[in-house]
Amino acid sequence: MSRDDPRIQAVKNLVELVEDFPKPGILFKNLFPVLRNPAVFNGLIQVLSEDIKARCSGVEVIVGLDSRGFLFGPGVALQLGVAFVPVRKKGKLPGETISVEYSLEYGKDSCEIQKNSIRPGQKVVIIDDLLATGGTMKAACDLMEAAKAEVLACVVVIELNELNGKDKLKYPVISYLS
Repeated sequence: MSRDDPRIQAVKNLVELVEDFPKPGILFKNLFPVLRNPAVFNGLIQVLSEDIKARCSGVEVIVGLDSRGFLFGPGVALQLGVAFVPVRKKGKLPGETISVEYSLEYGKDSCEIQKNSIRPGQKVVIIDDLLATGGTMKAACDLMEAAKAEVLACVVVIELNELNGKDKLKYPVISYLS
């Protein structure tokens, strides 16, 4: 899909820029106005689904990152007729889990999936709203590797190119806005 697709342009027109959030010096790109517009939100889900179908042959699972990947992932999974699996912060999932720890600029965090949610060899696409420094997406990729899944791509609506997050990833990154 092209960034010139009218459905992506409609998303771009609704992204709200919020200065100094969540802290001074940050220009936050707020996607929530897209969710308040059913036609634009549906168009975004269609674009993501069509693009993943065209570029990620055989995808079996859409993996959504906590928390805004949960907004896009289930709709895409439904459109593609595949499973959705959430990646959650540690301690948020019942039963046995697979967990990875990762570094943040201010410390460490961890994320996990339920142990039985991904079968070895399943083809997955990881989805989130935004790629910044790449730490969370890399952790999700590491988690998929620990589950022995095959990562086909990392999909984000917005990529902050200046932060070079994709440099931390060894998988293709598909993004629509920067």
